[in-house]
Amino acid sequence: GCNPLAQTGRSKLQNQRAALNQQILKAVRMRTGAENLLKVATNQKVREQVRLELSFVNSDLQMLKEELEGLNISVGVYQSTEEAFTIPLIPLGLKETKDVDFSVVLKDFILEHYSEDGYLYEDEIADLMDLRQACRTPSRDEAGVELLMGYFVQLGFVESRFFPPTCHMGLLFTWYDSLTGVPVSQQNLLLEKASILFNIGALYTQIGTRCNRQTQAGLESAMDAFQRAAGVLNYLKETFTHTPSYDMSPAMLGVLVRMMLAQAQESIFEKISLPGIRNEFLLLVKVAQEAAKVGEVYWQLHTAMSQAPVRENIPYSWASLACVKAHHYAALAHYFTATLLIDHQLKRGADEDHQEQCLSQLYDHMPEGLTPLATLKNDQQRRQLGKRHLHRALTHHEESLREASLCKKLRGIQVLQEVLSAAHQRTRLKHTQHQEDDDLLDLTEAPNIVSKTEQEAQMILPQFSKVTVTDFFQKLGPLSVFSANKRWTPPRSIHFTVEEGDLGFTLRGNAPVQVHFLDPSCSAALAGAKEGDYIVSIRGVDCKWLTVSEVMKLLKSFGGEEIEMKVVSLLDSTSSMLSKCATYSVGMQKTYSMICLAIDDDDKTDKTKKISKKLSFLSWGTNKNRRKSASTLCLPAVGVSRPHVKKKLPTPFSLLSSDSSLY
Repeated sequence: GCNPLAQTGRSKLQNQRAALNQQILKAVRMRTGAENLLKVATNQKVREQVRLELSFVNSDLQMLKEELEGLNISVGVYQSTEEAFTIPLIPLGLKETKDVDFSVVLKDFILEHYSEDGYLYEDEIADLMDLRQACRTPSRDEAGVELLMGYFVQLGFVESRFFPPTCHMGLLFTWYDSLTGVPVSQQNLLLEKASILFNIGALYTQIGTRCNRQTQAGLESAMDAFQRAAGVLNYLKETFTHTPSYDMSPAMLGVLVRMMLAQAQESIFEKISLPGIRNEFLLLVKVAQEAAKVGEVYWQLHTAMSQAPVRENIPYSWASLACVKAHHYAALAHYFTATLLIDHQLKRGADEDHQEQCLSQLYDHMPEGLTPLATLKNDQQRRQLGKRHLHRALTHHEESLREASLCKKLRGIQVLQEVLSAAHQRTRLKHTQHQEDDDLLDLTEAPNIVSKTEQEAQMILPQFSKVTVTDFFQKLGPLSVFSANKRWTPPRSIHFTVEEGDLGFTLRGNAPVQVHFLDPSCSAALAGAKEGDYIVSIRGVDCKWLTVSEVMKLLKSFGGEEIEMKVVSLLDSTSSMLSKCATYSVGMQKTYSMICLAIDDDDKTDKTKKISKKLSFLSWGTNKNRRKSASTLCLPAVGVSRPHVKKKLPTPFSLLSSDSSLY
């Protein structure tokens, strides 16, 4: 992560956001207290005093939220450092959080659940806390995205190892709403995972706005970043369906996905226009339809932002900017259409059929009394239709300028005012050049332009399977066996000796190894070993990650000496129980989400299962048949394979498709 004390523009903005969150929290608490007092007070004078104080608190809270909205529209901080004459794009601010101390809770759980000394895992716990702290200030580049994704995947390991679905761990995760500043707290790790996903999407938006949109590569990077942001936010919406935070509600996330795709489509239009728009008929048709497409998606975005309940929490400046861009790009579409009609004439040798087809596809319907080919051949009709388009372009330009002037935040963005004014002046100049006295008598409106694009913006879903992360707590054993969902007996010490080169039992499994086909009369069985026991250590050597062949090699190395082997037995899975997960949100009612536990069929004992005849015991003698039979007693791999000291583990995606969907 970045240095949290660095005085960059972005860090200052985040520090202001954190300070505002604290002030909003204080104001919300005061309002809640005043409302509660108003409910119980019976004295009329007291009630009037409380109402007065409540009005002051609500006024302060509204001012704080407007100040937070100002931070959300501080687009200049996130834009490219290059001087650019382009309309600013909207980034999302990172969600703020409070510190969480994992040390005490995880140490206690390791001792209680895994029967190991929690102090042996102090370094791993410290690494986890350092990673979380670094994720609060990620760098605004691919390294920052990888940092957040790595922590998200690491949370999957942590959730599987330390968060049983039937109880809470006592850890309280608090995250602040990025749009309203209202804090939300949960004892569930799913709030942490959802907030990290939101910050991944927000970081992609900041990367997209930072790209240099004056170069082809910069525009392609911006397109990619916004499409990836849309993919992450859509994944968050579909995976975490019961989010208590306003900015992560399904309705709000749906609007944010639309906004990211609209900005990606805008970048596509800028990419097409970057080399320069030549005054050619076919090129102008293409550019006009591309501009109409951008205007259409921004108009759809503005409509979505105006719907309840999103309009209550969406920044007013965002909705205003979406409306401004919808009118601006609609004006550009009509301007380019007017240019191709007024400046071009159908000459001999020109491809009449192709131009006729392009003109017919430009409109959803031709004006009454006009046909594409006749319009192309008639200079008067072309000029008259072009002036109608100029008139509509001027109307849209004036509307975009009016909308921008109504919003205080947009009035302060100088480059936006300059771009809108320049486009308006260009259209007005062309309209003045071709204006005639009888134009006022023409009341026919220019037809709508059909939107069309050669590259439609699409969501790019996050590829968490490509993120390679090392499980911090892999010393606890393979995740498929040693997880919070399974319970075992405390480790038992088995002291036994090898009798005439025969262990008295066979082994199976891939890691950890299990005792299989145990001879009831052998020394290991008499010492307390049972069929199905997992071997966790042999003479102090950790065996949780060893395969059958490696365990056999270790046992063979002791010869006829007494062997101390520690084993654990898996307890019967308890019946599934429903657990209530309380979500505490300041200023909001408590909400409860039911977590349904899936019954693990693998842990069920089948009483009707037939007991197969025991095979011969594994021997170290020269009997080849016995050695051969023992070598085949190995089941397919269960879970992940044993890593070396620093080997990377695969991502636990089973965690992302089960409990996460219940959040």
